[in-house]
Amino acid sequence: MKKLALSLLVCFAMIQITSCKKEANNTTEQKEVTVEKKQAAFSLQNAENTISWTAYKTTDKVPVKGHFKKVNITSGGEGDTAKEAINNAEFSVPVSSIFTNDSSRDFKIRKFFFGVMDKTELLSGKLVLENDSIGNTDITMNGVTKNLPFNYTLNGKTFNLKATMKIGDWKAEKALDSLNTVCKDLHKGADGVSKTWDDVAIEITTVFK
Repeated sequence: MKKLALSLLVCFAMIQITSCKKEANNTTEQKEVTVEKKQAAFSLQNAENTISWTAYKTTDKVPVKGHFKKVNITSGGEGDTAKEAINNAEFSVPVSSIFTNDSSRDFKIRKFFFGVMDKTELLSGKLVLENDSIGNTDITMNGVTKNLPFNYTLNGKTFNLKATMKIGDWKAEKALDSLNTVCKDLHKGADGVSKTWDDVAIEITTVFK
């Protein structure tokens, strides 16, 4: 009888030990599942990002406006402040996402401007904020990487950048001539001269959520 009681006691103890181990394992698993990565206070991935541009035609310098419908953040872009999220963020822009509210014009820009350039399916760059109002970005286009200075403002959750690109700085005169040729009549002013300007105004606006 004593042996039976002892055996039962040993079995009971083993069951208790096994149950405790399972409970401990379950607790550990639950802890592992509930651990989540801390979300950054400011994220360019989750922000509303717009890249707009203004080109010019005719000798009167008539503006032609457009924007890119897609912007990819390829590195960085997160921080405890808006400035921290923007500084050193890298991005790429598919030229196929260009939009001017004129499908014929969009096609011509893609084919006869960007399409003439070398390795320009994407425009890419890195934003560097030097102080509270100026910065620079290394823009890669036509196989050329060139530094572009810009001015910016940062009000609350809204970042706004303005810069002016000179197409010739990226050795893209051939692409500009190609576009002007296909748009020759459309780029004529009252003086009968067809002209596509070398400078393009760039504006980037980011609104953090």
